[in-house]
Amino acid sequence: MFDGVLAVLMEKFSVKRGLVKQIGGNAGLAKLATEYFDNVNANSDGEFTASFGILTKVSGQFDSDGKLAVDVEQLKGEALSDFLSSDGGREQAMESRKRWSGFLDQATGYNAKQRGDKAKEEAKKFSKAKSAIKMAHKSMEMSTKLTDEVKEKALSMIAELESMIESGDAPSEGKVKKLNDLF
Repeated sequence: MFDGVLAVLMEKFSVKRGLVKQIGGNAGLAKLATEYFDNVNANSDGEFTASFGILTKVSGQFDSDGKLAVDVEQLKGEALSDFLSSDGGREQAMESRKRWSGFLDQATGYNAKQRGDKAKEEAKKFSKAKSAIKMAHKSMEMSTKLTDEVKEKALSMIAELESMIESGDAPSEGKVKKLNDLF
């Protein structure tokens, strides 16, 4: 319909405890998507794809950690300008934003402010883990009294934390504290 560049966003959102089960898992999520978007299809893995207005493709599912994982492609640049200047384009763009927000509210059990707060909490966990890893490396480098056993344990814990960070899973405060407590 509109040729141009698309903005692609990949996000994960925390979901209120028990909501995935209450919604009915991915099948329920796809059903919920039909209330907010057009052209909703679900694949055998339970992931749905849909679209509406400036949101040219929305896909999502609950992941194995119980988070809502979504990919969104939306118009931007000249394609967005063309859409907005078309008849009813501005209204449809505003409706797209409204539907997206409503869908997230229902699918996560959190409103926009709460989703923002959850994201900040998660960012703090990543930051603390990265800081603990840096401090552990520095401590091992500078200390002359650490046993090989402690160093080996620290390296193992660091590897686990780095793996979690790399896969996008926020390390728990307990795991970070255990590493910090070694030194």
